[in-house]
Amino acid sequence: MAVERTLMLIKPDAVKKGVEGEIIAHVQKQGFKLVALKKLQLTKQQAEKFYYVHRERPFFDELTTFMSSGPIVAMVWEGENAIARIREIMGATNPEEAEEGTLRKLYGTNIGENAVHGSDSKESADYEIPFFFSGLELVG
Repeated sequence: MAVERTLMLIKPDAVKKGVEGEIIAHVQKQGFKLVALKKLQLTKQQAEKFYYVHRERPFFDELTTFMSSGPIVAMVWEGENAIARIREIMGATNPEEAEEGTLRKLYGTNIGENAVHGSDSKESADYEIPFFFSGLELVG
């Protein structure tokens, strides 16, 4: 397996609940290395740019409104097969369908407010990581 880097976001619903530390610890316990971390709030326009791949989907406006509704925590994780493995740790998009012990099952509210985002492919990670972090901020 190749060592990869992937982006993960803690969404506004989980930040509002104050579970950022639990989410970070959960991922660290799985053996991943945290190489970048910051807390910020996206504007609606920034959220639209970040989620541009979903612009034609019916949930785009709801998603970008939600993602700009409060602070988020952006992180870059590194490890073997990180993209797929972090998505497994996150669980199904709908918390009701997510497996027990996954982040979305533990901290998600509903399909729209599901606690975390993670890159779904190497191409996505290659776009998403520099969206939030400069090369100087990636400390490996």
